[in-house]
Parts: sequence; structure tokens; C-alpha cells
Amino acid sequence: MSAVRWGRGAAGFGRALWPAGAPGLLAEEGGLGGVWGRKRSSTASPCEQDRRKDWGHAELLEGEPDPRGLGPEAPSSLSPPSAALLGAASLVPHSDPVLKARVRQLQAEGVAEVTVKRVAKRVAVARAPEAGGAQPPRQAQAGAEGAAPMLSSRWAQKLDDDQRLMERRKQRLEGKLQKHVEKVAWQKQLRSEPRLLSRKLASQLQHWEQGAPRSPWEEQLAQLLQEAPQGRSGEAAAAPADRGPESRLEGQRQRLLSFFECCLLTGNLPLAHHVLVTHHSKSQQQRLLTLSMYNMVMLGWARQGSFKELMYVFFMLKDAGLAPDLRSYAAALQCMGRLDQDAGTIRRCLKQMAQDGLQLQGLFTAVPLSAEERAELLRAVRKAKPAFTPPRPPVPPPQVNTSPLLREIYAKDPTVSYPRLHLSLKELQGLFRQQLRVEMATTVTVESVEKVPLLTKEVLHARKTLAGLRTRWRTALYRELQETKESEAHAAREGRLSLFPYLCLLSEKEIVGMLLQTLQALPAQGESLLFLAHELGLRVFKRKQLRNEVQELEQRYSKYLHLLASDTQVAEPCLPRQHWEALGVPEAPHEQPWPMSVVVQLGKQLAEVLVRAAQMPSSLAAPRSPGTLIPVLYHVYSFRSFRQIGILKPHPAFTQLLETAAERTLTFESTDVPMLCPPLPWTSPHSGAFLLSPTKMMRSVEGSQQHQLLLERCPPAELHGALDALTQLGNCAWRVNGRILDLVLELFTDKGCPRLGVPAPPSEAPRPPEGRQAPKGCLLPEVSPAEKAEMRRELARRLKVAREMQSLRADALYRLSLAQHLRHRVFWLPHNMDFRGRTYPCSPHFNHLGSDLARALLEFAQGRPLGPHGLNWLKIHLVNLTGLKKRESLQARRDYADELMEDILDSADRPMTGRKWWMEADEPWQALACCMEVAQAVRAPDPTAYVSHFPVHQGAPREPSWGSLELALPRPSLPAPHPPPVAQDGSCNGLQHYAALGRDSVGAASVNLLPLDLPQDVYSEVAAQVEVFRRQDAEQGVRVAQVLEGFISRKVVKQTVMTVVYGVTRYGGRLQIEKRLREIHDFPQDFVWEASHYLVRQVFNSLQEMFSGTRSIQRWLTESARLISHTGSAVEWVTPLGIPVIQPYHRDSKVMIKGGLQSLTFSSSVDTSQKPNTLKQKNGFPPNFIHSLDSSHMMLTALHCYRKGLTFVSVHDCFWTHAADVAVMNQVCREQFVRLHSQPILHNLSRFLIKRFCSDPRTSKSIWVSRLMDTLLSVPKAGTFNLEQVKHSTYFFS
Repeated sequence: MSAVRWGRGAAGFGRALWPAGAPGLLAEEGGLGGVWGRKRSSTASPCEQDRRKDWGHAELLEGEPDPRGLGPEAPSSLSPPSAALLGAASLVPHSDPVLKARVRQLQAEGVAEVTVKRVAKRVAVARAPEAGGAQPPRQAQAGAEGAAPMLSSRWAQKLDDDQRLMERRKQRLEGKLQKHVEKVAWQKQLRSEPRLLSRKLASQLQHWEQGAPRSPWEEQLAQLLQEAPQGRSGEAAAAPADRGPESRLEGQRQRLLSFFECCLLTGNLPLAHHVLVTHHSKSQQQRLLTLSMYNMVMLGWARQGSFKELMYVFFMLKDAGLAPDLRSYAAALQCMGRLDQDAGTIRRCLKQMAQDGLQLQGLFTAVPLSAEERAELLRAVRKAKPAFTPPRPPVPPPQVNTSPLLREIYAKDPTVSYPRLHLSLKELQGLFRQQLRVEMATTVTVESVEKVPLLTKEVLHARKTLAGLRTRWRTALYRELQETKESEAHAAREGRLSLFPYLCLLSEKEIVGMLLQTLQALPAQGESLLFLAHELGLRVFKRKQLRNEVQELEQRYSKYLHLLASDTQVAEPCLPRQHWEALGVPEAPHEQPWPMSVVVQLGKQLAEVLVRAAQMPSSLAAPRSPGTLIPVLYHVYSFRSFRQIGILKPHPAFTQLLETAAERTLTFESTDVPMLCPPLPWTSPHSGAFLLSPTKMMRSVEGSQQHQLLLERCPPAELHGALDALTQLGNCAWRVNGRILDLVLELFTDKGCPRLGVPAPPSEAPRPPEGRQAPKGCLLPEVSPAEKAEMRRELARRLKVAREMQSLRADALYRLSLAQHLRHRVFWLPHNMDFRGRTYPCSPHFNHLGSDLARALLEFAQGRPLGPHGLNWLKIHLVNLTGLKKRESLQARRDYADELMEDILDSADRPMTGRKWWMEADEPWQALACCMEVAQAVRAPDPTAYVSHFPVHQGAPREPSWGSLELALPRPSLPAPHPPPVAQDGSCNGLQHYAALGRDSVGAASVNLLPLDLPQDVYSEVAAQVEVFRRQDAEQGVRVAQVLEGFISRKVVKQTVMTVVYGVTRYGGRLQIEKRLREIHDFPQDFVWEASHYLVRQVFNSLQEMFSGTRSIQRWLTESARLISHTGSAVEWVTPLGIPVIQPYHRDSKVMIKGGLQSLTFSSSVDTSQKPNTLKQKNGFPPNFIHSLDSSHMMLTALHCYRKGLTFVSVHDCFWTHAADVAVMNQVCREQFVRLHSQPILHNLSRFLIKRFCSDPRTSKSIWVSRLMDTLLSVPKAGTFNLEQVKHSTYFFS
């Protein structure tokens, strides 16, 4: 018997080697040190220590006869070490092949000399304890006198390491075995036999379970299929109506379906079956079950070859009155194939399938199966039909986009030259492997750019304390997580929809790491529990979606790169999507979204685990306090916007510890950072962008399915324009502008510079008042109520400023840290779009959609020579960035840049020490970057040959920030992480679309659609018109008009004019004007309220007079949306590029999640079972419709620029390209605007809305439908403006 005794602990094993009372080596408690002969005393001689090591190896060897006949004397052909190791290998027990192999490996390595006599002697000593006659170490040494040199310490050490490794493996295996035993015992408690509501079926089930020999399960299945009802379709049962009692079950069904899906993903099929049985047994809960749920569980049992359980599901399916479909038959036949059943049963099953009107070929073409499942299914079918050959995957007919706007894009032209990247195939393949590693790791850790603290004793002590706390928290989180899983498993055993399968989606290590990362990133002022729950739940959902088809992906991606690499060729030019589809890439499986209630409940559970586990010694908060543990996170309530919300707030001592430690790492999700290789081309609404992390083409609120359903019902060819435009935007390679980054970091690590958009650190935030004005001053008896109110307002103001500064600082920290991380790298920004078709980068923290600072940090990775006109465009662009000369011609702007060349060069050479001219620009950082580019170009030997990476942008730069439009209903559903755009001068793009739609000549001239010598400024014109109205009223004695004399300016009215097209109401416009008036110090503040009322009325009157066509179209859209919502539907339309749009504005439905720290209540306005919100539908339709036209124009421009070989990206209606290509881009932009508006857009919209909302005979007599029909037929009449003039308008986009 081997001396290695697995069943005992280290200490017990040490005692087992010695007879009672015998002296020897004792193991340390709970460790392995004594067993393996570690040094016990520093007084022992080296020889004694080695002898003790030798004695520690006794348990490794067994005194069995040498199977190869090698005795104590090794053959002369073998060196002493080799001979000894061969003998040692033979003495290792046969049950330990790993150790035997290890000994042979050591023999091959040629270790120091050792004799077999010595080994054999030790083996003999190792046998002694078995017989009860062990000798103490010194006796063993005496018996070995005169032997060869002692065993090599290196050899002994290696054997020690191997044995410890095996011991650890054994312990892990025992732990896994224990968990497996517990899981099996738990599964035995789960219910598998259904309770059927039909007595007849229940009787049949009981009879069949008794197992008549002539009636095996497979034959009973065939009989059961014959008795299955034919009248009711499973699909009909699975698709509830839009209205009525059935639609109210939709949310519960989504939750149930996601529960079953997670059970199958995590190997908890018996639990899914148990919950299915529990729900089926109760008539009220059975209504929630759909055919897809029964099929899902059946397919799980089929994969395991469990026919009995599959039969149980078939009985329930019949009991529910559902008819099996192709997936049901595929599961049954696949299971038969795995069990190698007889042909008769399979034949009857196929016959019944044919009688149900289902085609055998459909099993292989219409049912998504893996290769292994397909093989088992084919095996079963060929038993009944040996000659059957499965049909080849159908070759889809060539899908051609029929839009007249895209005809040229998809016309085959062998002479077209699509742009290529500047990187070779080998370089791109290396970048692909880097990105693959990033996504498989799921997170990215980068160095923070915060100022590096001095490594004082205090800092080092704080970091050591944090490391110790995290070790403790990690252990506590594991324990809390396991307890939570046990609790949720108990709830699942009772048939409830618990969170157990969701908690099993990720490993405990992943969840613990995610929670520790959340704790690290929590701001000092805390965060809403609802927000934290939502974020944590979403992170679990996103991580569980990772696909693992790496090898196949790598092969196909390598072929795809031949289209993009600089040193490869393809057979014929094509778009990236077309090339990817030609490779035969299978469609990625579509992931069903989780209901919002599941996301929030799961995140809330994880947040509570973190609260319970994260504790710290009270001595960190109060040095003299006893060493008790206190929570790191506190749950408190606070008022935000007159609502009481729950907040998780870190203990101030923990916040101080983090600040003192000043750790310099930040962790991001892999999908929140730019990609290191070109994104996957978009091929469907749910396939594209990241390599392994599925991303939706159309972003929406989690839990909302209406957009996704519209896209899936849309013919694939109709989406080609949007798919290819998103792919083109994502294929632009970027790099960091290192010169600008260095300057920004210099300010950031000092005290910031808010004037230049560099946020100040929290130390610069306003402090709470002191003295009598301190918060405690409110308690003084002599303080009056008015003073108390003023003190509270001042304190609230300071806290608000501090929170805003903290938020801005964190946003800048993320952006700058990522920029520093990506310095000297090439990266890509994959794009997707919102429900209107407006495009956004997927990376929220570092992209070109942010502020002036964010844009200045980026430049094209691929440069282009300036050519003959590129330098002129750089100069014009620089003047545009300053905000000067807006009403001047392009030539005047270029001349102005030449006049300022000395300041430009000074700014480029000495940005922080020179005259600092660039700091006075509207966009200072972009202006500085442009100064540096101009300086390098003019100093180059040949400016036309200078290779420029600087992006020049043209157009209406950006729309106003949503912060200034907070009352403009509805606010578009943009993702929270994206920084909102800010207001900037430029042509009012929305009014341009309105003027083109209405062929409004007056409006067209105001927004630069007409070719004029100088650019027009609509905001100045509106201000002039308002001034005319004011002067008339002042002459008539209107007091407020008289007060406003000299105060009406372009700045006062600009924001309201710009946002009218985006749906701002008079109330929202009044607040905008009020804010502008309060910024004018000379204006009498007593008249602000009255003056803002007066001005907003006059602005709307001016717009009505100047843009009569615009206002009539806006009213027509608003009235149409109001009537559509009164019919009970949300407004839908299709963009000119074929993108289906539906407005996600419904009446709020309250969702409450009870229990735990607090009950969470949140509103959901995306539930299609709720009635539409009429106010938001009607106010949202005009701006959203214009946004959809704007996105169509951008996509058309992107596709045509790509076809011409240009680098092109956009920020909505602001287009970017190289300086050398600005003229070409401007020409394409004008041509596509004309082509877009040459379509009968309003008449097409009218026809679509009539067909969609007025063609149902059941609602044709409704008064609302009748009014809607009349309104839709009254399309506003167009004016006389000639669109062709836009092609010659220099300042249309400039």
C-alpha cells in the first residue's frame, strides 16, 4: 500500500508515520511543512537538515520489487545519478504514475549524484512504520554509513513540489466531488413528473409510466403525437396581441423565458424542468407558458438523451393544447438518434409530422442546430429513410437594395477604388489577436493619469491596508455569494422564478472581481441604489453573451483582412459587408434581452451582497475605537429633484483611505474602450462591431424589444444602407494627438483649468460654510427662518457644484487615462445608432463625439498629403474654430489666417508661455491642434507634400446640449454614458431640412441653401426681426418692450431658434431666454420673468413669419402624431434609407422590486402593452423625423465618400475628412442632400401612415381614424424653391 494517504490531513499523516511515543518529525498544524521535512530549527547542521529532508521523502517511495530487474547496483553503462533515478522510478507506487513520470524526467535532466542504495535504504525506512518498527532519523543515518553521497537537495525539492501540487489537486477534486454530490442530491428534490390538468392524459401518463413491455416510451410518443391537437398554433400562443389581457402577460413571459434560457446555459436543466412542471400544474400560471418554452426544455433533454423527461414535456405540451412544431419534432428525433432507437418509432413520428403539414427538410433548414445536433438528427432520420439526404443550406437569393438613393452605391463597377488601411496583413492579424485577448479577459486595466504621489510611509501603509482589506473582502464576498446562491436555490426548489440561474452565469471569481471594481469606482457622494443595480445587472447580461468560437473567427477574420490590408488584393472591389458575407460566415445567434425587472433585481441582489461583505475595522474611522468591524457602504436616503431616493455611500474613512493610497489603475469593460483592430462589419441588426461581445445595431433601453422586432421583420436588403454606413464609420483608424495630450495632462495634474475645459480636482471644490453660516448654524435659536432657508440654499448650491466638479473630473480622468493608454497605438471606434438612425461610437469615454478637448485629442491614423488646396482648408478651418469671421467669405477667412500667422506660429511653438492667442478661440484645444498642424505644413519644404493627419470638419457642428433642452419634450433616449454635445455656431441643419421639405425660398435663403456671396446667419436675422417687433411695441407704450431696448442680441435668441426644430415648447424656450437674460449683468433682474415671456412669444412669431413653410410642416407632423396616439398606437415611419422607426414613448408603468435594503420602484415607458404617451408622441415626432432625415443624409454622404476613396467620419451633421479632400466631400454632401430631398418624402410618409394606421377594417369607423385619414391626406403644399441651387451654395456646409 502506498505511503501517501489521501484521507488524512497533513498533521494526521505525520503522526501515522511514527509508532506511539517514538520521536520524529511532527507536521505543523494545518500545513504540510512537517510532512515534507522543512527546516525545523536554525541550530541544526546542514547535514542534519538534509537528512531530515531525506526522511521527509519516505512517503513518496514504495519498497516494491524493481519491475525492470535493476538491483542495488546499477549497470556500468549508466551513471550513478541515472541508475539511482531509474531505481527510484521503479520504487514509486503504481498508483502514482505522475510521480513515476516525474522521476524519469528528473533522471533525464541529469541531477547530482545519488545512489540506489541510499534510495532503497530510505524506502526500507518508509516501510518500517507500516510494520510498527520505524527507526528515528539518527538510526536510519547510522545504518547508511559508508553509503554514497546523500540525496541531492534539488531532486528532493522537485519531488516536494510535485507532491504538494498533487495534494492541492486532490483537495480541489474532493471539493468538486462534494459540490457534485450536493447538486445531485438537490436535483433529486426537483420535480420531474408533471401534474396534468386533463384526467385522460393523466391516466395515460400513469399507465405508460408503469411501463408495459409492449409500449415503450418511444412508441407512446408516436401515439401521443397522433393525438396532439391541430387547431391551435404554438406560434399564435407565443405571440400575444398588442392590447387586451393577454398583452399584460408579456413582461412575465419575457422573464420566464429568460429564466429557462439561463438554466440551460448554466447546466441547470432539471431546475428549468421543475419550474416548467410547477407552472404547468396551475391553470393561472400555465397561461404564461408558450410553445417556445416547452421546446427549450425539450431540446435540453434531447441533448442529454433523456427520453423520459422529454416525454413528460410532450405530455405537458399536449395538456396545454399546443401543437408541436418543427423544433418539437427536432428535439424528439435528435433524442432518438442519441439513443439509437428502432426505425418503426421514428417512422411513425415522421409520418405524424407530415400529417401536421411540416416538411422533413425544414428540420435541417428552418431549425437552428449545432453540427453535433444536426448529426444526431440525421442519424435518426436515416434509420427510417436510409436514402435521405439533407438539403444543403439554401443559397439565399441575391438581395438587392431597391432604394433609388442607393442604386449607385450597389452598382457593380470594377474601376471603383475603395480605401485601404495603411497597415499590412501581418500587422492587422497581430492587432486582431490583441483585441481577442482583451475581449476574452472582459476587462481592461489602464494606468490613471492622476498625479503620482510621493511614496511616503503614509501612502505605503494605506496601500498595504487596502490590499489586506481587499483580501478579506474577497473571501467575504465568496461566502456571501455562496449563501445567496443557496437561498435563491431554495426559492427555485419551491417553483419560484429566483435569481439562482442568473447568479450561475458568471464564475464566482468574475462576480467578486466585478463587485470589487464597483466598490473602487463608487464616488465619495455615493450613488443611487437603482442606478447601481441597473449597471451591475447589465454587466452580468453583457458578459454572459460572450461567444467562444475563436478559432473559426480567426480564420474568417484573416480572410476578411485581405480587403483592408495595404499589401493584399481581392478578386473584385466590394464593400466590407459584402466581402464578409461572401466568406460564408454564419449568422450569430440572436440574444433575447432580459426584462428590466430582472436586470434591476439581479443588480440589486449583487449590490446587497457587496454591502454585507465589505467591512473594515472601526479603527480606520476612529483610531481609539475598539477593533470592531463596521460597514464600508451605508444605505441612506436623500432628496434629488423633490424625490426621495436610496443611495449607497462609502464611509468617509474608506474614501480617505483611497485618496491616501492614490492607486493609479482604472478598470473598464472591454466594450467600453476603443478596439485595437478593425470592427466586424455589420451584417444584421445584432451582428457586427466587437469580435466576441454581441452588440445591437440599434441601441435602446434595456428590456425594450419593439425596435428589434421592427428590424427583424424588415427585409434584410432594406437595411444594407444603414449596415454599410455604420461599418464605414467604424473602419476609420484613429490615433492620439500626443502633443495636445501632454499639454492637457500638465494642466490636469496641476489644478485644472475650467476655462479651457480641464476640470479642477475635488480639492478646488467649494467647501461647506463655516462659522454662523455652517450647517450647524441652523440650530442656533437666534437664527431667523429666512436666514435658515438661505443657509440651506447656499449649502445645497455648494454641494451641487462639488458633485458637478467631481463628475466632470471623473469623466476627464477616464478620457485622458484611455488616451494615455492608447498613445502610440492605432485604434478603431465601432458605431451603432439610436432609434432615429443617428450614429454614435460604442466607446462612451473616449471618442470624437465629446467636447472640444475630446475632439482635439484625436487625429486620423492614416495621413494624406495636403495637395494644392489642403493648406488653405486648414487655415479656413482654424478661423472657423476661433468663432470669428462667421459672416465673412472663405477667402476673407483665409486672408485673416495669413494676417494672424505670427500668432498661429507662436501658439504652436509656445502654447503655455507665449502670447496664448489660441486660448481666446471658441474651441481652444482644436484651435491649438490646428495651429500646430499649420505650423508644420508651412515650415515643410513642400507644403503640398506634407502628410497631414489632422481632421477638418465642415457643417453645422453640433446641436445644443440636452441640459439646456430639459423641458423640450421628449428628450431623446440617448445612452447615459455618452457625453452630451454642446452648442456651437453653424448652419441650423434642422431648418435646412424643413426649408427643403417645403421648398421654402425665404427660409432656404436664411439657412444657406441658396448660392450667395456671404454666409447667412439665421440667428441674427431672427434677432433683427424680434427687434422690429420690440420697437413697434415700445412705440405703443409696452413697458417690457421699452426695458428690453439694447438687450436683444443674437446670443439671447440663438438657443431657442435652434431648438424650435427639435420640438422645444414655449415654456422651455422661455426658460432658455430667461437664462440668457440673467447672464446680462446690466439687465434689470426684476423684469427677467416678464421679459422672457415677451421674447419667446416674439421669437415664435418671427419664425412663423420667416419660415411659414417650416411651421406648417411642423404642425402637420404634430397633429398626425397626436391622432395616431389617440388610436392607441405609437408613431412609426420608415426613413428614406429604409430604416424602420418607432417612437418609444408610452405611458409609464410602475415596476416595484421589494425586499432587501429598500424597495426599488422605477418607471418604464417602453412597454408596448401600455398606451402611447400622447404628449411625447406628438412633440417628439417633428424633431425625430428631422433627425431621421439628417441621419439619412449623413449615411448617403458616408457611402459615396467611401466609394470615392475618402476617409470620412461624422458627428451627426458635422462631417470630417482630410484637408486635401474637403472639396470632394463638400461636393458629395451637396449632391446627396439634393438627391435626398428630390424624393417625395412627405407624400411617401403620408402613404405609409395611411397604410399602417388607417387600412384596418375593424378600426375604419373610429372617429380618430377618420380624422387621421383627413389629416394625412392634407400634405402641406410645397413652395417654389429649386433644390438644384443647393449644389452651388458655397456656405451650405462650411
